[in-house]
Order: sequence, then structure tokens, then C-alpha cells
Amino acid sequence: MPASTDGNAAQVQRTTPAGPLAGLLVADFSRVLAGPLATMTLADLGARVIKVERPGNGDDTRSWGPPFSPTGATYFDSANRNKESVCLDLSEPGDRQLARELALRADVLVENFKPGGMDKLGLGYAELFEGNPGLIYASISGFGSAGGATLMGYDFIVQAMGGLMSITGEEHGGPTKAGVALVDVLTAKDTTIGVLAALAARATSGLGAHLELNLLSSLQGALANQGQAFLGSGTVPQRMGNAHPSIVPYQLLQCADAPLAVACGNDGQFAKLTQVLGIAGLAQDPRFATNNARVEHRTKLVPLLEDALSSSSALIWQDKLIDAGVPAGHVASIEEGLEYAESLGLEPTIEVCNVAGDPVGRQIRHPITWIPAIPAPAAAPPSLGEHSGAVRAWLADGADDGHASQWKGADKKPTKH
Repeated sequence: MPASTDGNAAQVQRTTPAGPLAGLLVADFSRVLAGPLATMTLADLGARVIKVERPGNGDDTRSWGPPFSPTGATYFDSANRNKESVCLDLSEPGDRQLARELALRADVLVENFKPGGMDKLGLGYAELFEGNPGLIYASISGFGSAGGATLMGYDFIVQAMGGLMSITGEEHGGPTKAGVALVDVLTAKDTTIGVLAALAARATSGLGAHLELNLLSSLQGALANQGQAFLGSGTVPQRMGNAHPSIVPYQLLQCADAPLAVACGNDGQFAKLTQVLGIAGLAQDPRFATNNARVEHRTKLVPLLEDALSSSSALIWQDKLIDAGVPAGHVASIEEGLEYAESLGLEPTIEVCNVAGDPVGRQIRHPITWIPAIPAPAAAPPSLGEHSGAVRAWLADGADDGHASQWKGADKKPTKH
């Protein structure tokens, strides 16, 4: 979409209903997915997020298509609703000063330049601390700011080098990436957690913090039982397809027409499974009576289960097993998954609107349900530079609207958390 300097739309974020983070200003110097997804979460919760973009091209993901929606590339749309877009050329002194002014007014700044890149622009944490000691400054990289500072951080590469691909895919097949940029998503959630924790700490100390996050650490932090299997026992996890290393059955099992996901987390559920399948004797068989035994005799048990399941369809077995209290589910498409969530009353999507209030499409909503409900802002992702006119004028007028002023002047040194 063409850039706009019309200031009429610049108040989109500030005129949406207030959420729990209302009154906070977030300066978004990030692009692609991890940073933008984190700042969108803050925007969904009521913060005002101003996204700084390069003139002409903007965020890389604006061109990552097809597919495209009426508002642009769906990749960009997925991480940029409820934001204002201002185009600033950070190689130009005047625009760089406006960027600095934004950072000095902000409560939170998120950036994913190469380590040291913001320092070269005069926008590093140490320099900004002097004028805004309450700033929470989150830096996202691929491999950290030490030995990996020069490495480019792409989700696909981190999935490969961080170990995730080694445990993803069929047992006798090749390594496989996850079906979504999972490491970026995990890093976004870690960033949001860090920012919220730093905001809570600031309420007591009056000081912000510099948070460093990287994709590799977020991936390895999410390895959970697989990572601990190596650290605790020296066992190196391997690819097992849809099977689980420590629980059986906890995998896809073939029915007459399609596979069915079956997850027996305890011996009682396994006994119920065998009863529904008409092979109740397996629950008393010493080879299968306990989970430890089932793991040991996995290759003997699975064919017996699939033989019983082959008499009917996955959907029929799904209903019978759920009725009996056995976790089971067919393999759904994304469309079917959303329809299922809708049928459960989970309201998985929201409708986003343009500045005129006209609906322009649906998006996956923020997954937290608040009781009592909180207002949910639903501004469509901005076009490139849509708010440049008004944001530039606001930054240039020299007036600080109080977002960060209460934290200025704290007689403390910057900290890195």
C-alpha cells in the first residue's frame, strides 16, 4: 500500500478502548516476526505502539507474499495490528533525532537490529538511559550479543542449529522444521514476559532495564523434557515422528480412513482405550499394563492398536474414545481447527477495522480471555507510513505527554536483566 502522510488516522491506537496497559507508549524498532509479535501483544493489551519503518519498503514482511489480504501481505498482518506506522530514515540526522525523541518518551522500546546497531545510531540503551532511566529496552537477536553477534538470526536456521530439527520428523526420515516460525513465536512470548516483569519491577524501583533475548536461547528454553533428558541422563533425543519418547500410546494411530491422535497419559486411560477397542485383555498383559512396560514394548503394542482401529473411521473412533474419557482427535486443517474452537465458544478470531471503523478482515485474537472482559482494540495493521504526518508533528513539537516523564531523573545506573 502507498505511504500516507495524512495525520487523520494517527489516533487509531489512542481512540480504541483502554486495556490493562493503557497509558504505556511502546517504540517498536523491530521487524519480521519475533519483535513485531511481542509489540502487537502489548498493543492488544492496550499500549500505544508506534512502529518505526524504513521509507519506501518498511518492514520486510510487507512484501512476504502471496498470500495477500485487502490490507497487505498476510504475514505482515499477523503481527502488526493495533499499531501506528511512521517512516523514519535513521541514516538522516533529522529523522534520527525524531527517533531519539520517541525513545525518550517511551516506556518500552523493542528492537532487533544486529547487536550494536542501535548504539551506532545513538539509540542504544546506555545513551537513552541518561534521558529516560525508566525505559524498558528489549533487544532481540538470533544468537546473542557475544560470540554470535555477527550471525544472522532466521527462525529456520535456529531450528536447525538449536536442536529442534533433530527431534522433528519421521524416525527414519530427515530433519524437519516446525510448520510455523515457532522460534520467533517463542521469542516473542519470552520478550513479552520480560517486558511485563520489568514494568512490574519499575513500579517499585523507578528504573527500567535492558533485556537481551535471542532466538537460540528461547528455542532451548522450550526444549523442556527433551532438553532435560540429555542434561539429566545423557540421553540424546532422536526423531520419533508423532510418537512420544516417554508415553505410549501418545501418537497418531491409523484407522480405516485416516490417522487419529491418541494420548493416554496414564494406565487408567489406556485401560479405557482397550475397552472401547474391544481388546481389554491388553491392559492386563504384563507387556502393556504399565506405561514403562508400554514404552519398552512400543513396537509390539502399536500394531495391535491399529489392527483394532482399522475396523472404523477416525471420526467414529474419536467420538467413542472421547465419550469414554480417552483423549483423542482427528488431524484437522487450520480451517477445521478454527471452526472447532468456534464451536467450543472460544472465539478464536476478531474482526479488525480501518480508521473509519469499517471491517476489513479477521485475525487470530490474543489468546487470553479476561474475566471480567477487557476492551479489545481491533485496528487493522497500518499501511506504510499511515501515521507519519501526525507522529512526526507530535515528536517535533517538543512536548512530552508524560508517558515516561515520571521515571526521568532517577539517580541510578542502568541495569541489564
